[in-house]
Amino acid sequence: MDIKRAKIRDLRNALDNKEISAAELCGEYFKRIEAVDPQLLSYITVTKDKAMKDAENAQKIIDAGKSAPLTGIPLAVKDNICIDGVKTTCASKMLENFIPPYNATVIDKLNEQGYVLLGRASMDEFAMGGSTQTSAFAKTKNPYDLESVPGGSSGGSAAAVGASLAPAALGSDTGGSIRQPSSFCGVTGIKPTYGRVSRYGLVAFASSLDQIGPICNDARDCAIMLNAICGHDRHDATSANVDTPDFTEKLGQPINGLKIALPKEFFSDAVDETVKSCVLDAAKELEKRGAALVDCSMPGLKYAIPAYYLIACAEAASNLSRFDGIKYGFRGEGRTFEELIRDSRSRGFGEEVKRRILLGNYALSSGYYDAYYKKALALKQEIIKEYNDIFEIADVILTPTAPTPAYKIGAQDNDPVKMYQADICTVTVNIAKLPGISTTCGYTADDGLPIGMSIIGKRFDEQTILQVADAFEQGFMTIAPKL
Repeated sequence: MDIKRAKIRDLRNALDNKEISAAELCGEYFKRIEAVDPQLLSYITVTKDKAMKDAENAQKIIDAGKSAPLTGIPLAVKDNICIDGVKTTCASKMLENFIPPYNATVIDKLNEQGYVLLGRASMDEFAMGGSTQTSAFAKTKNPYDLESVPGGSSGGSAAAVGASLAPAALGSDTGGSIRQPSSFCGVTGIKPTYGRVSRYGLVAFASSLDQIGPICNDARDCAIMLNAICGHDRHDATSANVDTPDFTEKLGQPINGLKIALPKEFFSDAVDETVKSCVLDAAKELEKRGAALVDCSMPGLKYAIPAYYLIACAEAASNLSRFDGIKYGFRGEGRTFEELIRDSRSRGFGEEVKRRILLGNYALSSGYYDAYYKKALALKQEIIKEYNDIFEIADVILTPTAPTPAYKIGAQDNDPVKMYQADICTVTVNIAKLPGISTTCGYTADDGLPIGMSIIGKRFDEQTILQVADAFEQGFMTIAPKL
């Protein structure tokens, strides 16, 4: 069976029609992982023995005629989502040998469907970065150009799907960490509304911003994955107690009459001309399909990066204070309690994580809290208001996913501020707790790198952004990498 860019629903049909067994399908993916991943480095841990047991159990369900949509489907999982008995490192030396004693809620939900775990996808350390080059173990490359970054922090998940090393993967998104790598790797990724998917078992970066979501080959597969992982969870105090719809329900429906907003600030001179052109061409294509384009403004966008990084780093500093080398994780050396903690954290954390901890502690420190963190929270409310105003006149918002295509590895290593500025198109979605999906809308002319567009929806209206993304995908021809 040809597994290159295979869709979940096609694999489901093949399994149910006995064209291939779950074990055989799993074996096909491991063959490809062994052939391609030494170049790509999308996985930190490959769980072949566990996968074969998972596949054996899934086959029994299939043979009994009781298949769920993900029964026997091999998936990759970002390495910051806890899986009972499977190493979960967060791509950090601090958790190099950490094995969780429990499952994240999303893993329990996948287990209920009988999924197969291929392995743990690489990421930026503790999800801090936009390139997957801060990983302590596997610095992932872009499947379209091995000299370029795959994006981050869910770069391993996006690269694995883009290179057909998994048909779908779970990632997490704090400020664009699902959508930006999906854009760079030519796949589709959705960040659900905050609270739509339980965060229980997700190693926290910024608790008010983090959200688990799927990365797939298209919007229809994203809908299938969301159906499996969404729902209220009593283990998570931030989990939304709202009804979970069938996310596939509006797929294929016409988009006649839908109003699509184009905030002018997202198409400024800071955005690459090729990116801008591809996204605006996509907008025209959606207009041809019956949608109405609405011009609008979001002046608060210019404050998005400082507001996001102040909030995210402050929460990161608080969340990562638990890693002290005593309770669990990397243990340093020292004759005193203070020396032990200092050595554990100095050697256990990478440079980017330490930078963000310092920024967060500074923003929360006495004398600076009001000047920085409190103002960031006020800006958050202003950004939410501006989104609400736009949704008074539009159903969804269309923007570039990233201001540029994937950049060369090492190009931003000495300029963290430039790397932070690259998040300008994604962070406001997390700040406002909205759903957003990125899908491919073009490729660069010279080197064929993917370009992504983002569709942003109202809170808990994932159905509409999936509908719009699917409508565009049906008329767009994607190009798979040559790997």
